[in-house]
Amino acid sequence: MHRVRVVVAKPGLDGHDRGAKVVARALRDAGMEVVYTGLRQTPEQIVRTALEEGADAVGLSLLSGAHMELVPRVLRLLAENDAAEVPVFCGGVIPPEDAVRLVELGVLRVFTSRDTLPDIIEWAHATLRPLEVVE
Repeated sequence: MHRVRVVVAKPGLDGHDRGAKVVARALRDAGMEVVYTGLRQTPEQIVRTALEEGADAVGLSLLSGAHMELVPRVLRLLAENDAAEVPVFCGGVIPPEDAVRLVELGVLRVFTSRDTLPDIIEWAHATLRPLEVVE
């Protein structure tokens, strides 16, 4: 069995990635494999990376206000590529009513500024598991 592999991505035009890098490092320090995609990724690039890397989860960091467009697109693209089982979680500046809607659309968890790194790590350890590899 392999360690949980998480793709952490910054979709859209937002150029602030400090939070994404902090979360990526915390997940790595907690024993997970982390692939950070860098800034300004399209949903297509994010899903391609998730598929190529065999991601067990995708974490999206959003500060641009485009979360209601970008996140559903990532979910749709995962489903279209037979990877709907890959859990998606988000963090950033996301209003509570949008967070509820994102969860209804299929996001596993939405983190806000009230959540701490220990909260995120505890959730990740309790929730994320390596996906079954079918040969």
